[in-house]
Amino acid sequence: MSEQTPGNHNQNGEGAGAGTMKPGFHNTDGQGIAGHGSFFQATDLSKEDAIKATDWVRKHVDRRTVDLGDRMDDVREHMYELEKDGQIIIHRIEDQHEPISVNTLFGWEKKVPTKQLWHHKSCGQCGNIPGYPTSLLWFMNKFGFEPGKDYLDETDQTSCTAWNYHGSGIGNVESLAAVFLRNFHQSYVSGKQHGHELGHFFPLVHCGTSFGNYKEIRKYLVESAELREKVTKILGKLGRLVDGKLVIPEEIIHYSEWVHVMRNRIASELQTIDVSNIRTTSHVACHYYKMVHEDAVYDPSVLGGNRTAIITSTAQALGAQVIDYSTWYDCCGFGFRHIISEREFTRSFTMDRKIRVAREEANADVMLANDTGCVTTMDKNQWIGKAHNQNFQIPIMAEVQFAALACGADPFKIVQLQWHASPCEDLVEKMGISWDEAKKTFQEYLKEVEAGNIEYLYNPELAYGGKV
Repeated sequence: MSEQTPGNHNQNGEGAGAGTMKPGFHNTDGQGIAGHGSFFQATDLSKEDAIKATDWVRKHVDRRTVDLGDRMDDVREHMYELEKDGQIIIHRIEDQHEPISVNTLFGWEKKVPTKQLWHHKSCGQCGNIPGYPTSLLWFMNKFGFEPGKDYLDETDQTSCTAWNYHGSGIGNVESLAAVFLRNFHQSYVSGKQHGHELGHFFPLVHCGTSFGNYKEIRKYLVESAELREKVTKILGKLGRLVDGKLVIPEEIIHYSEWVHVMRNRIASELQTIDVSNIRTTSHVACHYYKMVHEDAVYDPSVLGGNRTAIITSTAQALGAQVIDYSTWYDCCGFGFRHIISEREFTRSFTMDRKIRVAREEANADVMLANDTGCVTTMDKNQWIGKAHNQNFQIPIMAEVQFAALACGADPFKIVQLQWHASPCEDLVEKMGISWDEAKKTFQEYLKEVEAGNIEYLYNPELAYGGKV
């Protein structure tokens, strides 16, 4: 077995016996694209070789071996040079954003703003897991953040369009870059209509896919003068330039990083429920820490600093039991294109590689995640296991939802567990919360809503661009 890679591949990355590759195809016989087609066959490894391959993977993913190799340039350094040359404007994190510094994979410092945040929401969260963003807004309200001053949740944004790019292959770097720049320009100027200076609100990205996509696009923009020229023309037509320049954020911040740096305040100031009897385990989104991996947050106090800190750090701060499992590194199964063209593979992978293992090895009460696609895939597909006598079930939710429950948030009104397909009743009861009473209270609340007595987390006028 080669020390470089667990398998027999030539220098072009083609497996032994692979056919001639056509332009735009990867390891194919011309019948499919990127992992789909007749060329996608079982390896027929012997049991011994399969064990060797698996051991190689575990050896290389259980520790941060990536940081032992060559370190790439810090893209921010090149951004500062471009700004100095008058080519771009950097949307900086200032003292007014009350940042907290953390370390990324290579020990680089990353500033995470805690206030004056512009919520870049997720299309999948709002459509499938609404308790995800509401739990986050609920926390900001609980901390006394003033909407329109300390945070802004407006509707003047678009999808990042990375779902389309990864899921179908339709799209290009220019379109992705234009959307990225358009949304973050809006974040930069959004405070103006509320009486604030430019740059008052800094973007907080809810979705892991948007987060990974935007980090990649930022690197492309910094590295390619041609790309900057093309999208400058596009943004000019949209009226999305400042003094004729592109606006690029100093940092790309994911909501789970905000939860990570706020975790101790959450636990000390807001936690009302003892969760020390709850067994938690984590699934971190591939697009958070495998995509532009140098930007993911690591902490030596969390799993020895050998895995990214987010999610696990929050469970630790809340006092929950953190349980490991062998397939922690595996994708949730979503894979974008997989969920479209190989849906049964996605469901089987989710059940066999994630849900079953977390149940059998960790006996977890809940699996915590930090991305729209991951929560949706693992939460919504557990029913399929019953068709194959695989009745492995486990609640799936974001760490911010679990934290909200631990801080007394209503399971229905705020955390909105009624939208989840995985069974959450036993978890809620084990936390000392009556599911039946919460449901009864929620049903009474729905009658109030029907009568027009609507309770808002956030002033709707602010969401549509109105003033406080």
